[in-house]
Amino acid sequence: MSAANATAAPAKSPAPAATRRRKSKLGWNLLGLLVVLTAGFPVYWMINTAFKPAKDAIDPDPHFFPSTFTLENFERALDIADFWGPVFRSLVVSAVVVVIGIAVGLLAALAISRFAFRGRKIVIVGILAVQMVPLVAMIIPVFLLLNDLGQYDRLSGLIITYLTFILPFTVWTLRGFIVNIPKELEEAAQVDGCTRTGAFIRVVFPLLAPGMVATSVYGFIQAWNEYLYALMLMSQQNQTATVWLSNFITKNGTEYAPMMAGSTMMAVPIVILFLLVQRKMAAGLTAGAVKG
Repeated sequence: MSAANATAAPAKSPAPAATRRRKSKLGWNLLGLLVVLTAGFPVYWMINTAFKPAKDAIDPDPHFFPSTFTLENFERALDIADFWGPVFRSLVVSAVVVVIGIAVGLLAALAISRFAFRGRKIVIVGILAVQMVPLVAMIIPVFLLLNDLGQYDRLSGLIITYLTFILPFTVWTLRGFIVNIPKELEEAAQVDGCTRTGAFIRVVFPLLAPGMVATSVYGFIQAWNEYLYALMLMSQQNQTATVWLSNFITKNGTEYAPMMAGSTMMAVPIVILFLLVQRKMAAGLTAGAVKG
């Protein structure tokens, strides 16, 4: 063997496909980081402003980090108007809307997904059409209807109103989760002796639980953050947490620092809820994104 042949061959460069995959992964990671920064910066700025002195909140030369931390804004937010009453009412309304929405929406989604009946396509199209109607377009009819029913300025009337736009969302979302669960699992359970109800409770329901959690969280956030109907349908004595924030808009101007402190306190229940159900929610989002 010649010396030239005995010389070790030079190391081969990585395959082009592997290089492309690494570059693609890096690009997606950078894009994800950009999305996180874009979505998270307003939250950071809200918390940052909440702990700033009030004069620094309106400084024309803003600072990304507060030079002085203070709790005066939180004290002002709690003193400007009743805080716990609106928060309690928002919690009650949001919780009741989620419970009723999930109970009714699950039955409706199950019927649409598993049963063939006359007018099924019309129901599906109707659910989509309802979600396309702007909420502001229904404020006057809703106000007149609730006034005739004696539900104006009542939490029950606000709950009924929220169900009109949260229930279609719940039905459509749960339908997507149910469709992704193979019918063969129910049929196998029925062959083993389960009734249709028993097959649903023992087989489908456990697989559907993560999707129900994800849907519940989104429904809760929608009800918690709603402002327009709470403003128009409730008096100041029965206002919810989102309407309570308008107390910081006075004739002398807007108190931005206390408003951000109030917004930070309002975000705490949502953060706690998300931390409690984050695993189930992540599993539900993943299950809803995969067919089969």
